[in-house]
Amino acid sequence: MRLKEIQRTAHQAWSPASHHPIYLALGTSAQQLDASFNTTAALEIFEMDFADPSLDMKLKGSLPTTNRLHSIVWVNFGLGADGTGGRLVSGSENGAITVYNVEAILGSAADAVVGQSDKHTGPVRALDFNPFQSNLLASGANDSEIYIWDLNNFNNPMTPGAKSQPAEDISVVSWNRQVQHILASANPSGKAVVWDLRKNEPIIKISDHSNRMHCSGMLWHPEVATQLVLASEDDRMPVIQMWDLRFATSPLKVLENHTRGILSISWSQADPELLLSSAKDNRILCWNPNTGEVIYELPTINQWCFDVQWCPRNPALLSTASFDGKISVYSVMGGSLEGQQQSSVDKISSSFDNMDPFGMGQTLPPLQVPQPTAQTTIVPPLKKPPKWVRRPVGASFAFGGKLVTFENPPPAPAQSPQPVPRQVFVSQVTTETEFLQRSRELQAALQAGTFVHYCQAKIQSAPCDAEQDIWKFLMVNFEDEARVKFLRLLGFSKDELERKISKCLGKNFQPNGHGVDAKDLAEKMQLLSTERADEAGAVSDTGSTSPTDFFSQIPQDKPSFQIPISSDTDGLISQALLVGNFEGAVDLCLNDGRYAEAILLSISGGEELLKKTQQRYLETQKNSISMLISSVVTQNWRDIVQSCELDNWKEALAALLTYAHPEEFAPLCDTLGGRLETEGTEKRSLQACLCYICSGNLEKLVECWAAQRDCSSPLVLEDLVEKVMILRKSIERLRNSEVPLQSPTLAEKLTCYAGILAAEGSLATAMAYLPDDSHQVSGTGALVFSLHASRCLPTPLIRTHCKSYVLAGNVRTYCTSYVIVRAYIKGAGYNWCYQRNLYFSL
Repeated sequence: MRLKEIQRTAHQAWSPASHHPIYLALGTSAQQLDASFNTTAALEIFEMDFADPSLDMKLKGSLPTTNRLHSIVWVNFGLGADGTGGRLVSGSENGAITVYNVEAILGSAADAVVGQSDKHTGPVRALDFNPFQSNLLASGANDSEIYIWDLNNFNNPMTPGAKSQPAEDISVVSWNRQVQHILASANPSGKAVVWDLRKNEPIIKISDHSNRMHCSGMLWHPEVATQLVLASEDDRMPVIQMWDLRFATSPLKVLENHTRGILSISWSQADPELLLSSAKDNRILCWNPNTGEVIYELPTINQWCFDVQWCPRNPALLSTASFDGKISVYSVMGGSLEGQQQSSVDKISSSFDNMDPFGMGQTLPPLQVPQPTAQTTIVPPLKKPPKWVRRPVGASFAFGGKLVTFENPPPAPAQSPQPVPRQVFVSQVTTETEFLQRSRELQAALQAGTFVHYCQAKIQSAPCDAEQDIWKFLMVNFEDEARVKFLRLLGFSKDELERKISKCLGKNFQPNGHGVDAKDLAEKMQLLSTERADEAGAVSDTGSTSPTDFFSQIPQDKPSFQIPISSDTDGLISQALLVGNFEGAVDLCLNDGRYAEAILLSISGGEELLKKTQQRYLETQKNSISMLISSVVTQNWRDIVQSCELDNWKEALAALLTYAHPEEFAPLCDTLGGRLETEGTEKRSLQACLCYICSGNLEKLVECWAAQRDCSSPLVLEDLVEKVMILRKSIERLRNSEVPLQSPTLAEKLTCYAGILAAEGSLATAMAYLPDDSHQVSGTGALVFSLHASRCLPTPLIRTHCKSYVLAGNVRTYCTSYVIVRAYIKGAGYNWCYQRNLYFSL
């Protein structure tokens, strides 16, 4: 795609790769005239401003010259600290070589010329600088003249050796790109000479045996030191020959696609697989020298292009100089022509200045540009991605903690028939080591059923007392008499309570469970037996009566008593009892404060009267223990749970553990836990969790735990899952059936937990934690599919032979590693997208 263009008949030179911004130097070309027959000459420097969509180049500096040029190079000798400047060296038609200071030209200074020599006797058509020593410059002219110039001492050039015979014009000189003391020269007859500057003599000569090779260009391979190419200007043989000095008897490869003679060639230093050529058939081709394939043809409508060059700094750019007097800059990366088309329209519109060109003085209406019906013109890029956009290495994370990596090995030599083997590595990445270890321990306990042992280990490793309490409560669920043991964990022990009661009553408590001293009782019984025996002996001595006489001495008549029937309280109670009115008698007793007599009479009056009497009695009592007594008598524990102080949550839970029926125990525990949770503090939330553990409420436990903790952390989430799964197993043990997970919050946490496990590579374990219903959490279905697919991964190292460089690309699906491996194992076809993405056809 054409980016910039200017009307000039000139030779060109790009600024060095280290120079920024990118400049293009143009020197007026010798032996060419424009339509005005202008014979002046100038050296101009233009800036490439690609932010400007127009084709215009910005002139940064200009210097008139006395001679027109046959060649020009920009040397990075004398660059400033910021990488700008350098030297421009030109070869003119009269044999002069001139060195210019770039900074002086840009600054319009008078001392722009820093060196000049007339050593050559003819036009200097060949110039090249040493890529290793920027102060060394080679030049070639008529009569086989070749000079090596030192820019530090420009007045005394040296020669590479004796002139080759017969004497011919030197059309091109080129320094080797790998060995700094090797220089090559070529002449129009098609002969090339390779010089060793250490020996000052030629070491090899190569020529085409057909004698039709008219050499117009010669270049060394950017990476292979022994290879070079020669271009033929002869229309009978418009070819590019690739030679290897190790087999110099014939060309290694011949590139044939031009129909007329080749005028210029340029080899990309950024990618050895890109070789440009321009010919007299008005075509500019880009070759892959290794395969001989034309991978790009530049869309140009200019006349013959006599000079083509790659940009050193931006390898995607190239410049051309044509005989119709145009210098153009192109990009091989393609693009859209829409901006250039609009720029041309604006330029035409602005030329008329909105006025009638026929002098009527009327303002023209706005320019109506017809809208094209066709799509925007798109210039395609290269057929293959160039080396500078190829990633030498690459990595892509895949589902299941897999990391897919690749690297590009060095390319095989051009003559090697075997493709370079490529490797793709699929490795497992683990970042949460502690998380995985705890997950494995939990999974082992779940599979082996060693829940008590697991809880004991968690109690020993608990970081705080609150964590210990939770695990102690969880462990009790797997033991017999769980309610009694819950009471002990709450601090209520029956043995300790009996000891306190005995102490309060003045008794010596013994661990027989009855508060009686057995030894003391035995001693008292023995003493009583002795006393009885002594009394019996005394009676016999005094002549006591027989047992029959003893019973006859018991009084037969009881003392008489009076039944009051007066109008006072006692009389009314007596009358009510005489007629069987127990309810009235109870009311009279309660009214007179005789609560004990009222309760005794209500027992005889029936269960309903007893309940009413108890209720009326309890309503009159307002001390601290009356509420508890009321709940014990009436079995109404909801009032205790809903009304007690939250600081007495242990006492309330203990009462539930002692008295609550199984069917109402869990709801009452949940109610107590809900009251604790609403206070919002971390301490109350932990206490609420204990209530939910006692009730076996998984959903409430998860919601309470998650409300006080950030479960996005893997270790915090692991804490929650450990407690939930252990509590779930205890409930299943109690119910003897599997407990379904119905809470959306719990399903979300378990799905997140499974996702972390899968990301760490524990795919089989992750499957065990996914909810049964995939609709509970969004994305669960995709996670299930990905887990099933990823479990089919083959070996971590896959060796394959690939024609291109990217094996992983920007792959973002869950099953990345699986898809890549399957594609290559099955030998599936693939298509390349230029923007570095890889698409497989499975």
